Amino acid sequence: MKTFPSSQLIINADGSAFHLHIRPEHLADKIILVGDQDRVNMVASFFDEGSIECDIQSREFHTITGKYKGKRISCVSTGIGTDNIDIVMNELDALANIDFNTRTEKPVKRSLEICRIGTCGAMQDDLPLGTFLVSQKSIGFDGVLAFYKGRDEIADLGFEKALVDFIHYPEKAARPYVVAANPELVDRIAKDDMVRGCTIAANGFYGPQGRVLRCDIAVADINERITDFRYEGQRITNYEMEGSAIAGLSLLMGHKAMTVCCVIAQRKVEAANTDYKPRIKQLVETVLERF
Repeated sequence: MKTFPSSQLIINADGSAFHLHIRPEHLADKIILVGDQDRVNMVASFFDEGSIECDIQSREFHTITGKYKGKRISCVSTGIGTDNIDIVMNELDALANIDFNTRTEKPVKRSLEICRIGTCGAMQDDLPLGTFLVSQKSIGFDGVLAFYKGRDEIADLGFEKALVDFIHYPEKAARPYVVAANPELVDRIAKDDMVRGCTIAANGFYGPQGRVLRCDIAVADINERITDFRYEGQRITNYEMEGSAIAGLSLLMGHKAMTVCCVIAQRKVEAANTDYKPRIKQLVETVLERF
């Protein structure tokens, strides 16, 4: 049984996780992750009246736990990027599977269900603005998973190699990894009215997603290559910035996870929608119903 010293697992004086500032009893088995801390309040606005157990904010990490039609759910904001996801996923797992009093691993593991709700940019012209798009596979451009043992065992190595070769992936960048979402959770949330695809989680918003402002990018036509790429009938559908680390770390930790996004930018036809909040609200309500 593992024991975790204070240098490895930092616990605040009130018994809460270092960054999230929530205690083990605050954590539900069902967790919705959102990037924007203000979106936590919007998700919680759907919760049953009088059901909210905690409302805690620390930096960009905002957590509300309550019930939706009797289902106990925690909504947690992550901020932007897989570096934050590394913090959030490790602390959620610690809250679930480490005894904070004894600093030991619990003998019986708790498996969480995690759904990220976010926004994305579509890479195919048949995915219009407002599309709800589920990431059956996530492609990490971020490198986070390479720091964990077991990375290759959970990844689709054939997909990775084909992608690197086809798009002329920059040699000095972290090698992409490809991991699958939990199929049962995908089927439950996506049903037959959401598009399923393969999503790149980029480690930046501008150059890493092929945007060019004052700095030129290393592979000028990388987005055209990404759009044209195919592997065993699969294509890359969209960009976002968190899903790969959620999917990969969940697989390593024994949790169920998936990402669903609303398309707010159409990279293929150079269109964007900044008035997307009503559509996101509809997506949130749909996920809560099916979660």
